[in-house]
Parts: sequence; structure tokens; C-alpha cells
Amino acid sequence: MVRKPGAFPGSTALEQARSAGRFTPVHDAWWDQARKLHGERDGTRALIEVLLLGRHLPHEHVVAGLAAALRAGAMTADAVALEARKAAQAETEPAPAADRLVPGKPSATVTSLHEWRLAHLPADTRPPPSVAPYDQLLRRRRTSGGDHREGEAQ
Repeated sequence: MVRKPGAFPGSTALEQARSAGRFTPVHDAWWDQARKLHGERDGTRALIEVLLLGRHLPHEHVVAGLAAALRAGAMTADAVALEARKAAQAETEPAPAADRLVPGKPSATVTSLHEWRLAHLPADTRPPPSVAPYDQLLRRRRTSGGDHREGEAQ
């Protein structure tokens, strides 16, 4: 499947995973977004890389990683792997003190920088930059220094 991702959508392995409940709606949603963003071939290849994470991580952690990456708009296998490892780590380590103070508060998730900027930064009301001061410097150079440009009419 890695070498021929085009064979994946109609494969027996995909059909078996769907019928066994191992290919969840979260997988489908992430795959749809990855194909929209990267194209059919590369989006499917990214999904196959995500599925291969199952060799090293439990299925529920991979699904949690897919869900977190989907919420953040991160359609790469690396983002899913990072989030899946965070989910695995959250199970084995106690929550930080700040998280224990707020019952029901979810652990930190990936947030896209663009979304964060839209939510936290004020609108940029500055005027667009101008190069007019540089034009003035060029005019001064032309009128003051005939020796800099020999042979040119001024």
C-alpha cells in the first residue's frame, strides 16, 4: 500500500478494517481532509503512514491522535504521531497540578497558529508600508553627485 496508495481505497484490508470497527469515522474524516489538502495520492499515502503507527502504538491512541490533529487542521502523519504519543503519555503520567484543579478540563491540544492569531491578536490597522522615503534618497543622489554617474545627462 505504501508503494501503491491508489490501491488502498478499494482494498480488502480497508473493507475488513471497516467491518471490524478498526477504521473509524475519525479515520475517514481525517483522510477526507488530508486528500483535500494534499491531493488523492499524497493524502492516502499520509493515511497509510498513520495506519502504520499502529505497529508501535495502541489503536485508541492513534484514534485520539487523529482526532486531535483533525481539530487542529494538522493533516500530516507526524502531527498524528505526536498527538498519539501525547495521548499515550497522558495515560501513564499523572496530570499536572493545574489540570487537576479544574475537573473535566481537557489536556492541552494542538492549536494552529493561524487560529490562535485570529483569536488573540487585535486587527492590524497600520497603513501599508511605503517606499517613498527611499525614492527621495534616490532623487537627492541624482541631483547632488554628478561625479557618481559620469557620462549621464542629468
